[in-house]
Amino acid sequence: MTFVRYHVRHETRYQYDSMVGESHHLLRMTPRTLPWQRNLEHHLAISPEPSMRRNFLDSLGNQITAIHYIAEHDYLSITSEFWVELLARPELPKSALKLPWETVRDSLRYRADRTFAQDHLEATAFRFASTNVPIDSRYAAYAERAFTPGRSLVEAADALMRLIHKEFSFDPSATETFTPVEEAFEARRGVCQDFTHIMLACLRSVGLAARYMSGYILTHPPAGKSRLIGADATHAWVAVFVPEFGWLELDPTNALRPGLEHITLGWGRDFSDITPMRGVLLGGGEHEPEIAVTVVPEDEFASLYADGETYLEGWTR
Repeated sequence: MTFVRYHVRHETRYQYDSMVGESHHLLRMTPRTLPWQRNLEHHLAISPEPSMRRNFLDSLGNQITAIHYIAEHDYLSITSEFWVELLARPELPKSALKLPWETVRDSLRYRADRTFAQDHLEATAFRFASTNVPIDSRYAAYAERAFTPGRSLVEAADALMRLIHKEFSFDPSATETFTPVEEAFEARRGVCQDFTHIMLACLRSVGLAARYMSGYILTHPPAGKSRLIGADATHAWVAVFVPEFGWLELDPTNALRPGLEHITLGWGRDFSDITPMRGVLLGGGEHEPEIAVTVVPEDEFASLYADGETYLEGWTR
């Protein structure tokens, strides 16, 4: 059975302009265990040491580490580091390939006399508008260019993904973390988070269930160039509900179906459900995070970190 292993290092550092008196933070930095993904080893280093720390699952099954500070501090440094093993994702059965998208839409509609199967019931949580994903006729009209009458859901969703990839430009300067999806849609520019939110809005606006996937993707340095430590970033993509199969993942930023180069942290209705780190604090003044992400295949790990530096105390690989 074909598998690959990756080492991921995600560093976040805040240097506060003024002292923080108290703060609470929720960290979603632990990769999920899935049929095609195994979390081999995970370390989470936090400095300064929090006053309190606990782990729990949110309502969607994502693992959260909650930290609380009651002592004053002027910085916060968090390093999540893990090894993960990926297998090929399951193939779609032939029956799922032929399902008309209207049939799936209708199967998710509420009726007073309808009893939903468990998979459909869980999927309905991802069918409605959410904090960062509106439902609107303009997104339905855009989606209908791919979702033509009688077309299979899989074929139509794939076409929508490729349409967004073709007509939207990747531009990190065009949007910020909380830029409304309407602005990115009108500008036809943005980053993976924007393209994911746009595709979710399109899918939900025609009555389908779709969720926001958060994680990492392996990047490839230009020919002749070495991989750089800290040069990667978190990544986002879409999963659409397909009866008789589950969730079909689609990456509109790269126009492909995620496979052995996509590492899943978790999922939500949109970015606000699965932010790697969020919190509230008393004090601190102005502050912007410094973030560095490195995704390394197992066979490159030794050469990339050839200086032998130990990043986390107790690291064993």
